Amino acid sequence: MVNGNALGAAAGVVLDRVLGEPDVDPHPLVVFGRLMDALEGRLYRDHRLAGAVHAAAGVAFGAAVGRLGRSTAIATYVAVGGRSLAEAATEVGVALADDDLDAARCLLPALVGRDPSALDEKDIARAAVESVAENTVDAVVAPALWGAALGGPGALGYRAANTLDAMVGHRTPRHERFGWAAARADDLMGWLPARVTSVLVVAARPQAARSVLHAVRRQAPAHPSPNAGVLPKRPSPPRWGCAWVARTATATASRCGRRSATGDRPRPTTSPAPSRSPSTWACCWPPRSPPPPSSPDGGDPAAVTPRR
Repeated sequence: MVNGNALGAAAGVVLDRVLGEPDVDPHPLVVFGRLMDALEGRLYRDHRLAGAVHAAAGVAFGAAVGRLGRSTAIATYVAVGGRSLAEAATEVGVALADDDLDAARCLLPALVGRDPSALDEKDIARAAVESVAENTVDAVVAPALWGAALGGPGALGYRAANTLDAMVGHRTPRHERFGWAAARADDLMGWLPARVTSVLVVAARPQAARSVLHAVRRQAPAHPSPNAGVLPKRPSPPRWGCAWVARTATATASRCGRRSATGDRPRPTTSPAPSRSPSTWACCWPPRSPPPPSSPDGGDPAAVTPRR
């Protein structure tokens, strides 16, 4: 018999598909990010213990909110961001199909934290596909699985860990040690969902099963992250994940002269923005470090400060 948590998690995924992101401002994940950024300001020390306290507090807070809410369906709905991810990626794909490289560059920052100004059509397509691959695990499969296993505390506890990894899990001078615990927690909680996602890909594309499994066997052991080789990923999702995607996808499409992935698509009327401006970063919570920079040495223009 299917348990209540599994049914609730399934209902949350359906709600996300039907309704999209919660129409509230600020988004619950944005509120969480602001709280954790403030806590970082009080706890910050350049060592792992301080970061572990920060990570533990964030995951405990997410789990507590999930328990207080007493609804696996609502908690999973808040934690999942599949529809917004699909819409943002489709906007980029439609722009590329229209041979509108300027619009594609303008739209790409809704998916990844990279400077798109030097990216060509193949680079943009690869960045979009990689972001969808990573966030299919992080923003769809993982919160649904944790919700099915542990109910609301599982869904929001996982989402807290994943958001903290996006906030502080970068190898920067500030977060090399402080962000270690958040990165490890996200790796641990994402280990099984990443592998379940690869199985789901095989189930959805059985004709490609051999090539998918071959790629997983070759890529996963060679990657420094225990999960990043299971599906094609790159280390540069938006700092706050799908909450930011949901908040900016519509505005970005409008700024780029495109209404929606399914509606009319006028040509761009403004120049593409090469990266998120400071005001865009501040719309969610004030970052204590700048966005990951593009490669300064003329190498891969999509390269950024590595995540763990």
